[in-house]
Amino acid sequence: MTATPVLLARLEAAVGGDAVLTDPAVLDGYRTDEAGIDAPRPAVAVVARSTADVQAVVRAAVEHRVPVVTRGAGTGLAGGANAREDAIVLLTRGLDRIVDIDEGNLTAEVDAGVITSALNAAVAARGLWYPPDPASIDTCTIGGNIATNAGGMCCLKYGVTGDFVLGLEVVLADGDVLRTGRTTMKGVAGYDLTRLFVGSEGTLGIVTRARLRLLPAPQPPATLVAAFPTVHAAGSAVVAATATGVRPSLLELMDRTTVAAVEEFAGSGLGDLDLGDAGALLLAQSDAGPAQAAYELDRLTAVCQAAGATATTSTTDPVQGEKLLAARRVAYTALQAKGATLLDDVAVPRPRIPELVERTEAIAAQHDLVIGTFGHIGDGNMHPTVVYDAADDAASRRARDAFDAIVETALDLGGTITGEHGVGLVKRSHLPGEIGPVGYRVHRAVKAALDPLDILNPGKAF
Repeated sequence: MTATPVLLARLEAAVGGDAVLTDPAVLDGYRTDEAGIDAPRPAVAVVARSTADVQAVVRAAVEHRVPVVTRGAGTGLAGGANAREDAIVLLTRGLDRIVDIDEGNLTAEVDAGVITSALNAAVAARGLWYPPDPASIDTCTIGGNIATNAGGMCCLKYGVTGDFVLGLEVVLADGDVLRTGRTTMKGVAGYDLTRLFVGSEGTLGIVTRARLRLLPAPQPPATLVAAFPTVHAAGSAVVAATATGVRPSLLELMDRTTVAAVEEFAGSGLGDLDLGDAGALLLAQSDAGPAQAAYELDRLTAVCQAAGATATTSTTDPVQGEKLLAARRVAYTALQAKGATLLDDVAVPRPRIPELVERTEAIAAQHDLVIGTFGHIGDGNMHPTVVYDAADDAASRRARDAFDAIVETALDLGGTITGEHGVGLVKRSHLPGEIGPVGYRVHRAVKAALDPLDILNPGKAF
């Protein structure tokens, strides 16, 4: 479906002809995000360079009754930015200014299209730090991170994106601009509208700018890697470590399948650590400062050994520590090298993680599939990754069935269907099972109140 001449003329008059994209080959690049769910070519794409541009696009969409799908870098993994054939895809890449870095208040004001690593580099130059670190940090945008409430490996100690959002500028479904939050350290006047829009996946409004909380730069981290015979042993170590009061900045897990894939793909990079027939790897870091970090790693090492670790290695050298973490960073890439993938994103209470992984292994056997599990065991957010042959229709169906079975397993274990990637299209059918009929009704009521014409990213999340 193509945009009508009247709509195109309206958009070109509002934002300039060079910002309105109609070439079918170009539009094909905006059909899907990285979730692997096919989607139709959108009617048109528009590059927004200002909040006024976003307002103009939304008002044109309202007038012509066409949906708007907002797209940052397209790195999402839930189908949240997938296009529709009648849609305007609104590209936020032109909203790329770091407006202000306030060292006194430890805040930054940035446009939604700013790349997350670019913000990190800018604040690091002033001795500051923006902690959220999604895996796509070098390509994803702040606006996309806010839309999905993205996380990363530092979440265990520092929290997710929403914990660092102090205020937002949002274009609403009627084209008006809402500004939420405040510049003071404290304030409780009115509803917390900032939190309402964080994680709303572009269904309630379009974020154009954000005020973010910063921290002083952390101390260089100390790193520990431990090999275990089973995931259950590694999970026991995590539960025991939590009870000690030690608070690592990072605590990651890779199961046997993932470790083998990483070894095959790039070698583990784990130096002299003897993996043997490791059933799981646990990777931890502490950024508490030299003395405290060494103490925390000693405690963690003792806990791991008591839980049955077959080998451990640690370092206080940040460069060597990064080499040790390289195995975890390439986990998804290593699994992708083995075939098409469906990357899951579930979270369960920490004591239930071993059961989640064990039941995932049973699901893999039941559906005759390879499933590698890795993720943020410190906060219970795991990424079981289904590997399959996309050219085989039967294998594709089994993969989707296995993916859904893992999601339902997480709910059965008292967990959530998504820890950091969002609902999007991938998990839309599972949302009612988590939030219940009353919660679902309230979600629909909020959507109807803010977007009565269902213009903003319709069909996503619920």
